[in-house]
Amino acid sequence: MNILLICDDYKFVLLEKCPQEPVANASKAVREPYDRWIKANNKAKCYMSASMSDVLRKKHKEMETAYDIMESPEVLFGAPSKKARLDVVRAFMSDKMKSGTSVKAHVLNMIEHLHEAEVNGVRIDEATQVDIILKSRSLVFQQFTNNYVMNKRKANLTELLNDLQNLKSVNKGK
Repeated sequence: MNILLICDDYKFVLLEKCPQEPVANASKAVREPYDRWIKANNKAKCYMSASMSDVLRKKHKEMETAYDIMESPEVLFGAPSKKARLDVVRAFMSDKMKSGTSVKAHVLNMIEHLHEAEVNGVRIDEATQVDIILKSRSLVFQQFTNNYVMNKRKANLTELLNDLQNLKSVNKGK
């Protein structure tokens, strides 16, 4: 990252504080250093964001300066913290299907949790993923889950989503 910032003459945003914002009627000479710093900071943030994973990009989206992003532990060490992994697993394990939510939306939300967990270094085997998703859905799917377990059915996440959607459409017809 430093090489890119040096090449484009933006590294100064990591070393210098932002100049005081000039008053509205300030002269061009007074305004130029501020405008240059803001433009360089925005470019540096874009370069940094482009090189990050989706999860890191979301975490750093609200940071004001490239310096703040560069000083972030995730960026410095390239690894998520134990707390981040724990938070992701906790969110996945505790997410329950809300009344009125479509099966598809819920399963896709759970898959998003799984993706975030994976990005944070958490590995959950596919059978466990399916089991957790089955436990998270509403009581409407209790019979489906019982049949699934009793018949020792194996499915990946896509097959599970399709089966749940088929069940929902069959139940609508009744």
